[in-house]
Amino acid sequence: MKVIILVIYFAVLIGIGFYCRKNVTDVNGFVLGGRSVGPWLTAFAYGTSYFSAVVFVGYAGQFGWKYGIAATWAGIGNAIIGSLMAWVILGRRTRLMTQELNSATMPEFFGSRFNSNPLKVISSAIIFIFLIPYTASLYNGLSRLFAMAFNIDYSICIVLMAVLTGIYVIAGGYMATAINDFIQGLIMLVGIVVIIWAVLESKGGLMASLEGLSQISDPEVSQVTGVFNSFLGPDPLNLGFVVLLTSLGTWGLPQMVQKFYAIKDESSIKKGTIISTIFALVVAGGCYFLGGFGRLFSDQIDIAANGYDSVVPIMLSNLSPGLIALVVILVLSASMSTLSSLVIASSSTLTIDFINGNIIKEMDERKKLIFIRIFIVVFIAISAVIALVQYKSSVTFIAQLMGISWGALAGAFLAPFMYSLYWKGTTKASCYVSFAFGVGLMLVNMFAKGALPAIIQSPINCGVVAMVAGLIIVPLVSLVTKKPEEALLTKAFRCYQRMAYVSVKTSLPENE
Repeated sequence: MKVIILVIYFAVLIGIGFYCRKNVTDVNGFVLGGRSVGPWLTAFAYGTSYFSAVVFVGYAGQFGWKYGIAATWAGIGNAIIGSLMAWVILGRRTRLMTQELNSATMPEFFGSRFNSNPLKVISSAIIFIFLIPYTASLYNGLSRLFAMAFNIDYSICIVLMAVLTGIYVIAGGYMATAINDFIQGLIMLVGIVVIIWAVLESKGGLMASLEGLSQISDPEVSQVTGVFNSFLGPDPLNLGFVVLLTSLGTWGLPQMVQKFYAIKDESSIKKGTIISTIFALVVAGGCYFLGGFGRLFSDQIDIAANGYDSVVPIMLSNLSPGLIALVVILVLSASMSTLSSLVIASSSTLTIDFINGNIIKEMDERKKLIFIRIFIVVFIAISAVIALVQYKSSVTFIAQLMGISWGALAGAFLAPFMYSLYWKGTTKASCYVSFAFGVGLMLVNMFAKGALPAIIQSPINCGVVAMVAGLIIVPLVSLVTKKPEEALLTKAFRCYQRMAYVSVKTSLPENE
């Protein structure tokens, strides 16, 4: 039964990919869906790209075990900061300015906004390099659930996920990804609610589970019994770092911001904001809430031997075959949607921003599409190989890989991108400094973390420092470096000055 469900699921995804193929005739259609994607598809594409096996297996397990029910704050932060505020602060301006500058990727935006090809090339290289460890982490989380449900070898899981995602992305581009994300998002919404209910019922229901959690203590974490059932958990400071990285970090991730490039109109932005926020609250809030009950299964879990990534799979291992099939499809949906978003972001930026105009001087639309599709294959293959190597190496925690990737990308890009949308005083030099600091700090964390203060030796805490530092670095450097040319600023910001006529239900008239 489980196999039949999976076969049907895969057939639908691939069918949608080939159905959307007829609309993919140029780069704009392949990468952005022709900038005509409605609110539901955009909101679900944003949400499903946000949450994957990394959150469901890695983060929910690790932080639920460490912080108990208080880990739910991460899901609430994801909804309010990572979704609601991101759409309100970045959504409209990103859509307007990227269309004005005719940019389809984040590096292309930087290149056009500051009239700097080196800025475009450097940001493209950063994206390609640091999206790979994030992608590798997706395979890891999925493999544990496949092994639990089907007893399938890890390498087969990787090949299966990579090939199927590659087929529908290469065939249908962004539109196929968006439609599949909508289907996958519906599965995630229903799945997480059903799974939480089933897991808690196995421990006597919600109130009995909370009561059980209140009886648990861990002297190595806290001397207080019931701390895992408390409002802020045993370590509010480090929990705060988790909330910030997983929430504010989305503002600087190219695969997330790129969703705003493609949205259709003002109405879509308003609806998309609400839909995306509710989606994040249910899915992310549900994942972390579920993980918070992990210690109820401590008699079956050996963190020292199997790591935090084993927490959620063990919590789910005693469910019925039907529910386990739902779990596998839920996490498969989350992971494939995120993977498709990552490969489009990486392959498009490598083609448009790195190859075109630098290695190959002139590329027509057909040649660009060919290169994008080739790099999709290359990116998936590299990340799959790294996932296999990582599985046998000392880097065993999903959260560790994701923390490095998010920290470097958000630390480098969040501040320059946001300030560039709002402030004419943002300079090219401030972008370079932010890139260097964000990436440099995370590289130090990877290879020489002992040189850093103890509080930021964790990739998660270090990533938050990189992001916050960028918000300070960009305005300070901009104040003392050469300002952009006025003509360049006029071109970029004129999109905000155009008049738009709206109905009185949208804006009340000043005089009757």
